[in-house]
Amino acid sequence: MEEALSDQIAKLKEILDTSKRTVFFGGAGTSTESGIPDFRSGDGVFQAIKQFGYEPEVLISHDFFLHHTETFFEYYKKFLLFPDAEPNDAHRALARLEQRGTLTAVITQNIDNLHQKAGSKNVLELHGSVYRNYCMRCHKSYSLAEILTQSGVPKCGCGGTIKPDVVLYGEGLDERIIGESVRQISRADTLIIGGTSLVVYPAAGLADYFNGDNLVVINMSRTSRDSGATLAISAPIGEVLKAAVP
Repeated sequence: MEEALSDQIAKLKEILDTSKRTVFFGGAGTSTESGIPDFRSGDGVFQAIKQFGYEPEVLISHDFFLHHTETFFEYYKKFLLFPDAEPNDAHRALARLEQRGTLTAVITQNIDNLHQKAGSKNVLELHGSVYRNYCMRCHKSYSLAEILTQSGVPKCGCGGTIKPDVVLYGEGLDERIIGESVRQISRADTLIIGGTSLVVYPAAGLADYFNGDNLVVINMSRTSRDSGATLAISAPIGEVLKAAVP
């Protein structure tokens, strides 16, 4: 017989109340309650790519960006930018945990800046952020607002193409971010994995470095970590964290 959600939330609250070093590792499901679609569900971002006649791994790749820049930005601006999105209950609960001194880091695969908007300070962005952009020629920085004011391919005053500071297929993750993520997870006594299917590597492999007491998984679908978790909760992450972190 499955445990009632209310009982699972009570257990999670107890874990968080006694934890001294909690780390959150999240993915696209953390932001769906903010109106941002995930990638792999039936109405996710990857489905929209089919309109362009490409596989996701092709269109959102470094090589495609270089050789089909206009098509890349047509898709990117339409399906990957959500400047009006606001933090949801999950983001706000994690910010409260950090303010209380028990959450030491948020490690996210998302590029939407919503953890920072909610007030989290120590956010490790594995895949970068759409809010940071730079000229590929002179390396001048540009904000998202500046990108949105330009139609087509955004250009720098020097004539160079402006690239979003996001990790595309075929690009490596930032070694500094990876190293700090490993350090945070390996020192944590509680790891919350939330809103991620744990199928994207190398990011998903970070959970291997956890040796603490309590592994909590909060995700609508099952993950490869459920069987070894202290708690595996299948419910909207915002609902769960809001109740567990009042």
